[in-house]
Amino acid sequence: MVLPDPGWTDRAISARGPVFWTHHPSPLRRNRDDEFPGTAREQGRRRHRSVQRDRRSGRAAARRLRCGGTALVLAADVADAEAMRAAAAEVEAKLGRADLLFNNAGVMLAAPIDELATGDWQRMIDVNMTGLMNAIGAFVPHLVASAAEKGVADLVNTSSIGAQAVFPSFAVYVASKAYVTHLSKNLRADLGPKGVRVAAIEPGLVETELQGHVTDAGALEWLDGARETLTWLKPEDIAETVAFLTSLPARVNLQQVTVMPTAQV
Repeated sequence: MVLPDPGWTDRAISARGPVFWTHHPSPLRRNRDDEFPGTAREQGRRRHRSVQRDRRSGRAAARRLRCGGTALVLAADVADAEAMRAAAAEVEAKLGRADLLFNNAGVMLAAPIDELATGDWQRMIDVNMTGLMNAIGAFVPHLVASAAEKGVADLVNTSSIGAQAVFPSFAVYVASKAYVTHLSKNLRADLGPKGVRVAAIEPGLVETELQGHVTDAGALEWLDGARETLTWLKPEDIAETVAFLTSLPARVNLQQVTVMPTAQV
């Protein structure tokens, strides 16, 4: 479980409290499953406290301390509900309640469905869906209490353009993201009346480590072709989106935001 890195964008968000960014360690070539690793860096000037994980997060924590902020580094597997609850309890004890949870854990393992890569299917379910719910279960009490105290709190979930499109060889991944989008809409029914805004961000192609999860030859060929013909989004583009939607007046909830490269259709 990660809370954001303090590298921050010029679009500052007024401070409210700790912001939490989730990710999951990758079993593949990469050591992170962050969908948008730059997003955390973009949220820094809020003078909130942040919880971070892994070597890069540790460096971010050190920078945070140099800037006069407070950072706490914890290791918690989003796929482990008890570990997430324990982490949330430790965060509250040491830093206070969170008022923004950014669910950014994600893994993308592509293959034609008839290859029956059932281990990869389960991995995506464990991280993209179960991990999401574990983080929500651990931190929603924080958000509800923070909203009651401060008038607003935010739950932001990373989905994908795949939630509303069809991509060969990505069936399980895009299904997991459709889950994220539809869940986010329905969570508003429970949390909106309590002052907690819920948003799903659905990015198109973004230059992140997520593509490093893909090993299927056909999917890699498609991604390489898209890289040659399109200017992909940058992580900071998604960061700006998160910064914008969480800095709006408490009465405004952008519930579903699709962010696409201009030329991706």
